[in-house]
Amino acid sequence: MPAASAPDRLSIVVFSGDFDRIHYALVMAAAAVASNTPVTLFFTMWAGRALERPLPDGSPAWSRLPVSQGAMTAAEMDAQFKARGVARFEELLEACVALGVTFMVCEMGLKALGMDPDGLRPDVPVAKGGVVTFLADASKDGAMIFV
Repeated sequence: MPAASAPDRLSIVVFSGDFDRIHYALVMAAAAVASNTPVTLFFTMWAGRALERPLPDGSPAWSRLPVSQGAMTAAEMDAQFKARGVARFEELLEACVALGVTFMVCEMGLKALGMDPDGLRPDVPVAKGGVVTFLADASKDGAMIFV
């Protein structure tokens, strides 16, 4: 049986607002782009909260996100990742930005949650657009993942 060819682009819809799921979307994006596969991360609904500016106390906005299972906080899980040699959220986010991952934040998702587009992190370049823009960016020979 012939080996399947890799997709020419990876498009990831990041819908979940759970810290660990968003973290893993960043893991997939960083791995794919490091393997020469272009990636677009499309943040929508609660996932968009991960890209908000830091909180008034200086902590990252993602630190207030829930974790999908257990009583651990996002900050505790991130610290546990560090202790176990797993890339932390900020490391993954910085790597994705440095490696050229395309970030999009759904305009409808921002409106639905009453989020201000100007309230997003300035260190993460965000392409403006919505679902139509995201779908136009995807490739017919690519892969699409929903997280």
